[in-house]
Amino acid sequence: MNTIHAADGTITAPAVVARSALQSSFTLTRISPALGAEVGNIDLNAPLDDDTITALRRALVEHKVLVFRDQDITPAQHVGLARRFGELEVHPTFPHDDAFPELVLLGGDGSKPAMENGYHSDVSWREIPSMASMLRCVQCPEIGGDTVWVNMALAYEKLPEHRKQQIEGLLAVHDILPAFGDKMTPEQRKQFPPALHPVVRTHPESGEKILYVNGAFVTHFMNFRSRNAVRGAFEGQSEKHDLMEYLLRQPAILEYQMRLHWRPNTIAFWDNRSTQHYAIQDYFPAVRRMMRATIIGDRPF
Repeated sequence: MNTIHAADGTITAPAVVARSALQSSFTLTRISPALGAEVGNIDLNAPLDDDTITALRRALVEHKVLVFRDQDITPAQHVGLARRFGELEVHPTFPHDDAFPELVLLGGDGSKPAMENGYHSDVSWREIPSMASMLRCVQCPEIGGDTVWVNMALAYEKLPEHRKQQIEGLLAVHDILPAFGDKMTPEQRKQFPPALHPVVRTHPESGEKILYVNGAFVTHFMNFRSRNAVRGAFEGQSEKHDLMEYLLRQPAILEYQMRLHWRPNTIAFWDNRSTQHYAIQDYFPAVRRMMRATIIGDRPF
């Protein structure tokens, strides 16, 4: 793996990043050809200056997943660090830290398997989905429990041209109910109606085109119309469902992925706008406990 220093000119900066961000001293070591970098020479227990935060954001946009090892931080430090990148959300159904409602508690006591083993982008069911998530491993099994991330900009780039034309202008319905409906009250449902997002969204910082549908929260297309002659509604429905299934299979292509083996006090910080992830459930009845802060993003366009 090649080590890339933040002062290296090989990382293209979005226009919003100040030039002074290049002076940060942390290092970036790529994890896979598709995405991901491990951040070295940084201590998240110490206050980070504005230039370092800017450089980290720049690295996040470029590499899409940043991994920090051996970072024994407190819940207060976790929330404080995540907040440097934007306002934090409070999840309506997940349990959270008693002192910090923004800090979701993931995992259990070994009584039943976790259910995060599906490709998804966090809270895409919101009208304004998340920008990024910051997840810290508190306890993890010796074997298993890895997480996979997928570069969904690369997934879009590699689509055949006729598929790109087919999905241009399509909107998809993202809904909280398929994943969390059994935990919600009717009153909560009113707060979180289905959201409409473009099937191909544009990254607001990099300008990349991103395939933005996921199997956890997307239920159907809003405005699909068959481009072929059909004999009846059933053929139009079949074409629509086939297209959705085709798109939902894209994250499983291994060449678009990176995989992380967790250790306690590992932190993963990923861009929810341009990635999906899959938490592998191969460790039950062993326990994996995590804490996650999620940063509010922007309206997809």
